[in-house]
Amino acid sequence: MSAGLLFDAPGPKARARYRVLTVIGIVLALGAAYWVVRTFASKDQLTADKWKPFLTADAWSQYLLIGLWHTIEAALVSIALASVFGLLLGVGRLSENTPIRWLSSTVVEVFRSVPVLIMMIFAFGAYTSYGVFRDDLNPLAAVVTGLTLYNGSVIAELVRSGVHGLPKGQREAGVSIGLTAAQTMRAILLPQAITAMLPAFIGQLVVILKDSALGTIITYDELLSWSRSLGSAYANTIPAYIVAALLFIAINFSLTLLARKVQERLSRRGRALPDGDGAPGAGVTTGVVGTVATAPPST
Repeated sequence: MSAGLLFDAPGPKARARYRVLTVIGIVLALGAAYWVVRTFASKDQLTADKWKPFLTADAWSQYLLIGLWHTIEAALVSIALASVFGLLLGVGRLSENTPIRWLSSTVVEVFRSVPVLIMMIFAFGAYTSYGVFRDDLNPLAAVVTGLTLYNGSVIAELVRSGVHGLPKGQREAGVSIGLTAAQTMRAILLPQAITAMLPAFIGQLVVILKDSALGTIITYDELLSWSRSLGSAYANTIPAYIVAALLFIAINFSLTLLARKVQERLSRRGRALPDGDGAPGAGVTTGVVGTVATAPPST
């Protein structure tokens, strides 16, 4: 669908107004950036001496790399648990069993509605009060709990939407070749849905990685916490936060590129592979989302 069908193309006056607003926006952004840089410079936070610690091994080995590993550690554990949790909830929302479907839907909607930080704080308080984990593991466990519950609910929605986005004939084809509803879901629908949702899933990893920084509120020593410690040790708080932000940007940008590569590869597969072998009887069609079952022709 072309853009012209959705809204009228702007006329000369509208285009001129857009140009004026763009110029004003750029001027305001440059003015804000100048004010920020000047304020930092007046506090001696941008001098060359403030950046020298980052050229030494101690700043990285004793601060930044430790924080970076803690951030990645929390993200990796959360990704693994959220994937399992989300897959189970997604399948539960697609179940033909009404109580299971309602329960899964309720869990998804509740955890999608609660802010991640509140879940982290609640989990940290519960783990600390009841001694569920060792004291040194409580912050990590609370961060993982919050990230798992929220992002698992999001992944469940990705699974559900991925299955619903498949042609309706896929389910009917599975039933027609003698598969049960559960077998059809497991062997035909889920593999296609999971493959199709890979780019969105990788994009969700960026959210998990960024939200791990919320753990600093509950004393989890991740990258942001160690950057603050580095800034206190070397009296260069602003440069320390800038370097931490650049590390987050580098990792998240890498994940974004990975998601784009996956999407491009799936698109190429869809264009390059044939729709089917043309043989009579039950067959297999390979496309952008994977293996597709086709029913045998009626006799």
